[in-house]
Amino acid sequence: MSTLSTHVLDAVRGVPATGVAVALHGGRERLDAGVTDADGRIGALGGTLAAGTYRLVFDTGSYFARLRVDSFFPEVSVTFVVTEERHYHVPLLLSPFAFSTYRGS
Repeated sequence: MSTLSTHVLDAVRGVPATGVAVALHGGRERLDAGVTDADGRIGALGGTLAAGTYRLVFDTGSYFARLRVDSFFPEVSVTFVVTEERHYHVPLLLSPFAFSTYRGS
């Protein structure tokens, strides 16, 4: 079984994105949810994950609304595949009009 964490960085302000709601989905089912801490992290989502396809949905619109910043993406959805037993880390680099992600370690 595998584990999952995430980290959101506000690339424009150069700080962790605190208070971003994140939901983990497997298929059509919502498996877990959390909110990023003061360091922009959620240390564990979903408990242990079996092999399969999952999706993280980041509520970026609410984050930017709290900052009173116009943004283009109300949410960011990242779909990924768990193929082996390991820890998966999915960071999100965020700005009001762009985002990027990668498989971290």
